[in-house]
Amino acid sequence: MSNKRINVTKPLLPPLEEFQAYLSKIWNSGILTNKGPLHEELERKLEEFLKVKHISLFSSGTTALITSLFALKVKGEVITTPYSFIATTNSILWAGAKPVFVDIDPISMNIDPSKIQKAITKNTTAILPVHCYGNPCDIAIIKKIAKENNLKVIYDAAPSFGVTDRGGSILRHGDLSVLSFHATKVFSTVEGGAIISPNLKMKEKIDKLRNFGFEDEVTITEPGINGKMSELHAAFGLSQLKHINKSISQRKRLSNLYKSRLNEVEGIDLVEPDESVCGNGSYFPIRINNKFRISRDELYEQLKSENIYARRYFYPLITQTAMYKSMPSSSKKNLPVANKISQQILCLPLFSDLEEQSVHRILKVITKAVK
Repeated sequence: MSNKRINVTKPLLPPLEEFQAYLSKIWNSGILTNKGPLHEELERKLEEFLKVKHISLFSSGTTALITSLFALKVKGEVITTPYSFIATTNSILWAGAKPVFVDIDPISMNIDPSKIQKAITKNTTAILPVHCYGNPCDIAIIKKIAKENNLKVIYDAAPSFGVTDRGGSILRHGDLSVLSFHATKVFSTVEGGAIISPNLKMKEKIDKLRNFGFEDEVTITEPGINGKMSELHAAFGLSQLKHINKSISQRKRLSNLYKSRLNEVEGIDLVEPDESVCGNGSYFPIRINNKFRISRDELYEQLKSENIYARRYFYPLITQTAMYKSMPSSSKKNLPVANKISQQILCLPLFSDLEEQSVHRILKVITKAVK
């Protein structure tokens, strides 16, 4: 069996000739940025694909998160999860607010709504939950808590492209939802992101914030930044969008192959969304519990010794980094579930052109570790 390197993910690259056709359009228009024709086309096509009404494209998911907080005038304390990528919490600081961490649910690994209520103070202004691995949070309870306490809700939906619940896209929830289009995501513009707004008025405000706050050529009405997506990145997104359904289908097929072998392995728990959710195959996380013969980190090292590079998403916890560990809400006593799970989760390689024989190779290493 081949010992070729297998990374945890690999970007979906559209056919080069399709991308080059879009580059020809850019050269013909002479427009590289500032809401060019490809940028506008991508916004429209994403609204159609995702079945949402108001998308604003950004240069990155992080810039989109920061802008969403500015758009809603969020200050004071923002309740969030420690179990995420660092950009979630960094965006709160960049917006001039203070993150307050609460624990996560042991099954969904999303923010635990029962802990949100207890963390609310007179300084709390917003909740920033994350749809972890693209699996939706307990949206109904979070909405109820926010309404009762007059709080804004911004969903970090970075990995949730195309995910739906019974009512449609999960991006319709909250005051705003934010996507990432980074190269590691299911849908990518190489670097990029988006904010989904509930109405046109909010989209227009966000679009101004994205472009330095310009109302028109001479009028600036918002403290904006340069968060615009270029035509080159939009071109990549348009090229990739043509192939995204097939890519997601392949990811799901490979996920099912993993499940068929790991479902009954003692010591491994699968992390799956509620049956009402149609996911996107963005990650394949497994949880190594104490019945497994070796630890998560030992399995991680064994896979690496076979040139297989899984990832410990999310390890270390945000609250264990030097940047945030001194905050009162970062204590291990406050976050027992998140700290435990961060020591147990391993995301196995998953991408659309991952070969079945590579999945079998990965499974062979895991099942060998059981013996």
